Amino acid sequence: MPDIITALHDRDPKQRQSELVKVLVDAFDDLMAADPAAFRRRFRKMAVDPFAFYRGSACVFYADIVHDDDPWADERTRRVWIQGDLHAQNFGTYMDDAGVFVFDVNDFDEAYLGHFTWDVKRLAASVALLAWTKAFSDHDIRVLIETYTRAYVHQVRYFVGGERDKLFALTLDNTDGYVHDVLVRALASTRIALLEAKTLVEEHERRFKMGPGVRRLEEAERARVEEAYQRYLHTIPADKRFSSITYRIKDVVGASGFGIGSAGLSAYNILVEGRSQALENDVILSVKQGNVAAPSRVVDDPRIREHFRHHGHRTAVSRRALQANTDPWLGHTEIDGVGYVVQELSPYEADLDWSGLSDPEDMVPVLADLGRATAKVHCVSDADSDQTLMDFQVEDAIDAAIGPDEGPFVEAMVRFGMDYAAVVRDDHRLFVDAFRGGLIPGV
Repeated sequence: MPDIITALHDRDPKQRQSELVKVLVDAFDDLMAADPAAFRRRFRKMAVDPFAFYRGSACVFYADIVHDDDPWADERTRRVWIQGDLHAQNFGTYMDDAGVFVFDVNDFDEAYLGHFTWDVKRLAASVALLAWTKAFSDHDIRVLIETYTRAYVHQVRYFVGGERDKLFALTLDNTDGYVHDVLVRALASTRIALLEAKTLVEEHERRFKMGPGVRRLEEAERARVEEAYQRYLHTIPADKRFSSITYRIKDVVGASGFGIGSAGLSAYNILVEGRSQALENDVILSVKQGNVAAPSRVVDDPRIREHFRHHGHRTAVSRRALQANTDPWLGHTEIDGVGYVVQELSPYEADLDWSGLSDPEDMVPVLADLGRATAKVHCVSDADSDQTLMDFQVEDAIDAAIGPDEGPFVEAMVRFGMDYAAVVRDDHRLFVDAFRGGLIPGV
């Protein structure tokens, strides 16, 4: 059993509970102060089950993992671009800039540079937690994590010695089973359906509907957002810009109601002219305050930290590094000195829904696809991408670190995933007791 797991299991429950509260408060005190009610809602969502707690507590994972022995982290593989919060529900579909539907990692709010194993371990533990909620046996959980890890290793090795990482993607043409079904579901989505759900047309002009999570802006706030939007336009790469008719603002609103990790973060939606004046081509942009990436709390590297202007810039740069052929609307800006990431609110995103997978044999091929997708985001972010923090081929570095026999690496990931999931189940109970007992200040 890894030393970090032994230490966590041996820790006094009261001491561990105090540590959990401290890590959460240190990570979120500013956001809790900004919106205590949003964090109460977030913590109640996290209280539902251990997997929900795990999804909302990446900061706890990194406070633990930084002390874990990692024989696969060398001078290169300890500074690989990682997704940062890789769990079983952070995968889904998007349409790339070539118009192709892709299944991939789909959340980059926590992306940073760190050990490549951190993504693999975080995903492995999430699989164990998810499978535990479905009452799978330890044997079945082991098979699932092993399937994921072997697929990851094999895909990394497929990329070695060529430039196939840029070309590889999980699409309608090379997937089957449940992942293919998710892509088909995304294929059925339309831009006009999204627009009809969130906007209306009056006097031949489209504007946002009012409703839950939507607020009209006072004149001064709207002016600040529109000024920030103009600055954002300069952050779109030249080769991704559309014609001059595009980008005209039609409406701006404040927005809320994002996922479990966005409590306390400011956000806006901007409705803009699309590629033509046709109303069905209008585009909704999400302008969301950048979050402090969880891995950045334990990676003490000034070169990395100083590379990013703000958290919105980091999120946009990270997504471009980790995801080939990204959203042509992706960019960043600042409002009142705070960084925001800007991206399209796409109609073509369909998340991976695990509720319909109730048998281990149904999940095995899905985990294989997740392994391939993880390898792809790691390997596409290297010297061939447009980022400047890494100057080596990630697939070569990871392949060398794992070595010719992948067995020890696979076994270590399986053991970590299963053992750390047990820690998280205990942590969930301690967290719920702390929250119920009023031991978390600020909420």
